[in-house]
Amino acid sequence: MAFISNAVTMIDAGAMGGLGAMTLIKTITISSDTGTVSFVDGASSVVLDDTYPIYQFDFINIHPSEDDRQLQFNMSVDTGSNYNVAKTTTYFLAQHSENNDTAQVAYNGTHDLAQGTGFQTLALAQGNANDEGVSGSLTLFNPSSTTFVKHFTSVTNNVAYVDRSFNNTSAGYGNTTSAVDAIQFKFSGGSIGSGIFKLYGIKDS
Repeated sequence: MAFISNAVTMIDAGAMGGLGAMTLIKTITISSDTGTVSFVDGASSVVLDDTYPIYQFDFINIHPSEDDRQLQFNMSVDTGSNYNVAKTTTYFLAQHSENNDTAQVAYNGTHDLAQGTGFQTLALAQGNANDEGVSGSLTLFNPSSTTFVKHFTSVTNNVAYVDRSFNNTSAGYGNTTSAVDAIQFKFSGGSIGSGIFKLYGIKDS
């Protein structure tokens, strides 16, 4: 079944907004403390190559083992031996507190990178109470290219340890013309206590 507006197909067989069909590649479910979650091309049924021009990682209720931690990611060009791709990124945050005392939208230079090889923050100040977690997505464009840098965008929402809703937007590029063939996620300290990570491949429309 398709949804058509002004003779333009908006949704058809899983395709939305002209992005093309999304294919679920891999689901990783965490139910006990795990230090990192990695998606490596060719390992454990993961595809992260020129099969798809766009890859999307979804996060569902990712919960840290410790309070006030950042969900982060990095890229690898050597099938996960090293996660240290140089990145130039930007980061901004909208927040609103449960008691309505704090409401703000601001650029946050503390969590951007300028040719940094460290892990990029995707969600800030995540709490570890039972009802707290982070959900959202990271989109990676053309990671197998050996000509262009590797652009990414990410939007997440999390319950901060200070009882606020944080909407985090992070974007940038991995400054490498080598093929990116692995992605790793972790918290800035402690472990991933629980949550679901999903990897999708997206075909051109």
